[in-house]
Amino acid sequence: MKNQLIRSLTGIVYIAIITLSVICSRYTFFALFTLTTFLCLWEFYRLINIHKGMNINPYIYAGGGAALFLSFFLHTSGIVGHSIFSLYFLFILGAFIYELYAKEKQPIVRLSFIFFGQCYLALPFSLLNLLAFPNMTANIPIYHWNWIIVLFIFLWANDTGAYLIGVQFGKHRLLERISPKKSWEGAFGGLIFAIAAALILAHFNQQIAWYHWIVLSAAVAVAGVYGDLFESLIKRTLEVKDSGDSLPGHGGFLDRFDSFLLAVYVLLFYIQFFIQS
Repeated sequence: MKNQLIRSLTGIVYIAIITLSVICSRYTFFALFTLTTFLCLWEFYRLINIHKGMNINPYIYAGGGAALFLSFFLHTSGIVGHSIFSLYFLFILGAFIYELYAKEKQPIVRLSFIFFGQCYLALPFSLLNLLAFPNMTANIPIYHWNWIIVLFIFLWANDTGAYLIGVQFGKHRLLERISPKKSWEGAFGGLIFAIAAALILAHFNQQIAWYHWIVLSAAVAVAGVYGDLFESLIKRTLEVKDSGDSLPGHGGFLDRFDSFLLAVYVLLFYIQFFIQS
């Protein structure tokens, strides 16, 4: 009971911080997700060092991922041109050159882990800027928080439904080899909750057809499940239960954002090809 209370309180604070930071202004959005990108990458590289015997500096390479988010923000918000990405390219070049002089064992394996972390974590977080500034070609791009909140509403609804239904009715394992606790009942429960959230949003925003809301929520929910499973695969490979202990009752930051990492691609794709077009 105590653990459930701690988990619930942490979840409430987590939702409140994200919602307020995203809605408040472009700068609070930037501050929150720059920090989140850094912390998720720091956790990831720390796990690699501990469980794979690597010597990757988690601060430098987490900082590199945060620099990618910064570059996307500065470019999509119209502050600077695309030349800002040169800074990140220099970071990549520096990683290769460092391996020539580092005299570390298994340099190719080290680089694989380094760039996997950048692709797996830094890139999807950075793509949030394309949702925040959808009209980046305008003279003064305007910050829009709507789609970011929609994305997280679908994910939160999916997580809530999967947990509630899975705990009560979960009997058939979804992918027991990777995640023994996840069930088909929980997955369908999360899908139903996400679609219910979509119908509520459709009622208040009728500029977008109701069927788009339903398809989008279902696609995000499914992608969220796969994102969760993929992080479980990483943890099972590294033989750890959680990515960290920073969030009481939830594990680490990576544990909390795992479902987001694939869902953001689905949302961007659907908006680009089926809504904006």
